[in-house]
Amino acid sequence: MKRILLVIVVVALYILHQDFWFWRTAHPMVFGFIPIGLFYQACFSVAASLVMWLLVKYAWPSELEREIEERDPEKESAH
Repeated sequence: MKRILLVIVVVALYILHQDFWFWRTAHPMVFGFIPIGLFYQACFSVAASLVMWLLVKYAWPSELEREIEERDPEKESAH
């Protein structure tokens, strides 16, 4: 269930990244000085960072971590 939800969130972010609705206008200004398109991209970047954090926390393959933990440190230092 978690993976399906994460896939849906990633697809939604992909669709939202195509912000064609702010291409031709710089108005309204957010906080009186930030063009709406720039503000949208800043918010999108924060959202993408949060989604990446969720992906690492809930969808990271644990077998990769086990493989690193099981390596023999003496064998690694000999190289």
